[in-house]
Amino acid sequence: MAPRTEPTRTCVGCRMKAGKRVLLRVVRTPQGDVRVDASGTAPGRGAYVHADRACVKAAIARGALARSLRMGLRADEAARLGDEIERDIEREVRR
Repeated sequence: MAPRTEPTRTCVGCRMKAGKRVLLRVVRTPQGDVRVDASGTAPGRGAYVHADRACVKAAIARGALARSLRMGLRADEAARLGDEIERDIEREVRR
């Protein structure tokens, strides 16, 4: 039997392809909330971004994250989401 390959996804910040496990998933839940999906399996519309500050800033500044989630992000929502992603990046660095 052939070894199973890891699914690839595209980062909305830098548009580079990477393995699903390498990227952070941001999800818009069916209720309309936007949050980081640590498990990678939460229901809703997802977008992937590298755990890199430059990719996160580019994804938010260019509006690529909002487009991928198919919703408008207000400035305060984008700032909150950016902070949440920053916390996740810090957690990953400490591991």
